[in-house]
Amino acid sequence: MSNQSWVLCPICNNKTRTKVREDTELINFPLFCPKCKHEILINMKHGNIIIREPDAKTQSR
Repeated sequence: MSNQSWVLCPICNNKTRTKVREDTELINFPLFCPKCKHEILINMKHGNIIIREPDAKTQSR
């Protein structure tokens, strides 16, 4: 059986509700942290997280 680990929030470094195996690859995954209430797009390959910020939103009037 493969190793499983929790994905840690890149902002506050706490566990999220997402578990991944060592061979999991995530592309443009919206990771939500229940503690700091941030949602951030990440890419993950070989257990390394690469933060990918969403594009800036325009203001609505």
